[in-house]
This record gives sequence, C-alpha cells and structure tokens, in this order.
Amino acid sequence: MKRISFGMKGLCSISFFIAGFLFAGTFTYSHAQTLVRDTQETVKAKVIEIVDEKMKNMPGTDKQESYQTIQVEILEGDLKNEIRTIENDYIGLKVGDVFYLLHTKNSLDDSEYFTVSDPYRLPWLSFFLALFVLCVLIFGGWQGIRGLVALAGSLLAIFYLLLPGIIHGYSPILLSIGISSVIIVIGSYITHGFNRTTTAAVIGMILTVSVTGALAYAAVYLTQLTGYANEEAIYLNFDTNGGIDFIGLLLGGIMIGLLGVLYDVAISQAISIEELFRIGPHLPRRHLYMRAIRIGREHIGALVNTLAIAYVGASLPLLLLFYTSHAEAAVTLNREVFSAEIIRVIIGSIGVVLAVPITTAIAALMLIRRSKNESTEPSPNDVLVGQHILASEKDKVEHFGDSHIHS
Repeated sequence: MKRISFGMKGLCSISFFIAGFLFAGTFTYSHAQTLVRDTQETVKAKVIEIVDEKMKNMPGTDKQESYQTIQVEILEGDLKNEIRTIENDYIGLKVGDVFYLLHTKNSLDDSEYFTVSDPYRLPWLSFFLALFVLCVLIFGGWQGIRGLVALAGSLLAIFYLLLPGIIHGYSPILLSIGISSVIIVIGSYITHGFNRTTTAAVIGMILTVSVTGALAYAAVYLTQLTGYANEEAIYLNFDTNGGIDFIGLLLGGIMIGLLGVLYDVAISQAISIEELFRIGPHLPRRHLYMRAIRIGREHIGALVNTLAIAYVGASLPLLLLFYTSHAEAAVTLNREVFSAEIIRVIIGSIGVVLAVPITTAIAALMLIRRSKNESTEPSPNDVLVGQHILASEKDKVEHFGDSHIHS
C-alpha cells in the first residue's frame, strides 16, 4: 500500500508537471500567434515631381494603365513636411496635385509603406454643394430655405439617431420606421408650415410607411433575403462582431429610401385636394376625391418609372457584370444581390401607389368640412364664388410679370 501511495503521489506530481508544461507552451504559442495590427494613417500629400512614368498592362486585361514613380510632400500628420518617393498605379497625378496618401507602418519591424488612396475631392464637392444651395435659394425662395432646413434635420436624425441606434443593437426596422416618422413630421411642418393640409399629408405618409413596412417585412422573409448581398455588409459584420441584424438593416434601408418619393406624392395630393376645394367649394367630397385621384394617377406613372430607373442607374456596373456572364436569366435574378434590389423597387413602388389613395382620402376628410344637413348641390352663390375664384386665378396668370414690365 505504501509503494502504491508513493506511486500515486509521483504520478500526480508528474501529471501536474506535464499539465503545467503544456499550459506554458500553449500560452507561449498563443502569445506568439497573436496578430499585431499594422498602424495606418491617411494624410494629405502633394506631388512635387514626376520621377518616372510609363504604361503597363493591367493584370488580367489588355488595357494599359499609367504607372508612376512620384515624389511627394506630406502635408499633415506625424510626417508633415517630409519628402517621400512612392509608386502610383491608381490614378494619373500631375505636379501640384493634392491627394490622400495611406501610410502603413509594420508594427513588428517598423517598415513603412505608402500608397495613393484617393484624389482630394473635397474642394469640388464643396463647390457643387454651394451651387446646389444657391439654386435652391434663387429659384425656391423662402420655401427652398425651409426645405434645406428640413433636409439638414433629416440628415441629423439619420446620423445621430438611426445609425448609433443600429450600432447599439436596437431593431433596425423599428428604428427606421420611427426615424422615418420623425423625419416626415419635422420635415413637413418646417417646409410647409403648421396647417391642416400639411397634417393630412403627414398622417397619410405615416400610415403609408406603416403599411409598406409590413409588406417589406413579409417580402424579405418570404424571399429569404439575408442582407449580405454586398461586400460592405460583410465588412460591417466583421467590424461589429456580428452584432447587427442585417435583415432588419435591409428593411430599414427600404423604408428610408422610400421617404423622398413618398413625401412628394403625399404633399402633392393634399395640396391638390386643397386647391380643388378652393376652386369648387360646392362640389361633393367624393367628386373632389376622384379628381385628385386623377392627378395622383399621373403622378404615380411618373414616380414609379423614376424610382425603378434610379435603382437601375445606381446598379449599372453590377448589371453589366452579370450581362456579360453566361448564367441563365433565372439564376441571375434569383441571386440575392438582384433579388434584394427587385424587392426594394417593388415595395417602394407599392408605397408610392398606396400613398395616393390614402393621403387623398385623409385630405378630403380633413380639409372638406360640411354639416350633415348641408346640400352637396351647388347653389347660385356657390357657382358665383367658384367663377370668381377662377376669374381671379386666370387674371393672376395672365398678368404675371406685368409689374416688371411697367417698372
């Protein structure tokens, strides 16, 4: 028994020794295998000399591209005012051009790499933004200014409420519907003022967004879309450690993308009811509704076409890629990258179509108020009022600009 006891103690000691050795070895190995990220910095730089330039074939194609050796001055960052000679096969640069330079430093051996990232586009972006604002101010007047304020508010809501909420794990679809409603309410009242016409349009838009959101939810799940149709979604998934619901993100994108066109339709229909009622206050509510629907149908035809063509235009490179492939049309359309866009166009178009009857009906109920006993047949006084309004409007149109002529 004594020998056995001694043997067990020795065996235990040997076992602990081996376990400790393996643990230490594993720790050392895992420590050695730990990935050390390279440090990267993107800074502005300026071309001061073209050292060499020649043409080379682009790998995998017969197309030739410019290959430059350039000397640059770094304009900011830790290496500010230093001169570096780098290779450039991305964009053709000239002496004096400013661009963004990607400076990569290997954390293990301190080696450095420099690559051309992007041309410096911000001055031209600022120019075209200023041109846009100027056009809005000149041709839009006070209404255009309020539209710009509403646009700024919408962008702030997206960047400071929607995006942080999604990153923090809240439901993208619920956030998108909520933020869409906020954008609708704030943007509409800022642009068009606090009145019954705007309120009718706002209620119509919110109802349409809710119905469209339910349809989008059903469409995405029935077609089994995952939300990983493009590489941006894959990179985002890695960056957030899988913490984002990409199906919800796809649904949210559909809702946000619908807002602009939906806003146009709803406001137009509400104003149509208001103007028709001003011209013919004696007409029954049903007649005014049908006439406004007639206007809305023309609007639907134009906007549905606009919505579809806009998505096609944004996806031209993708369409060309699959057009040159040898896959069958059914197989191509079934791919998620195409199916997601098709669902986006269809659901958006349904939202535009539904906005017309919904908003028109709400506007007719809110803007046309009559007592139950009031006759819908036009009285002589109603006819005179309508004729007076028509004559007044016609006179304004005919004499538009007369004040400028006489001055």
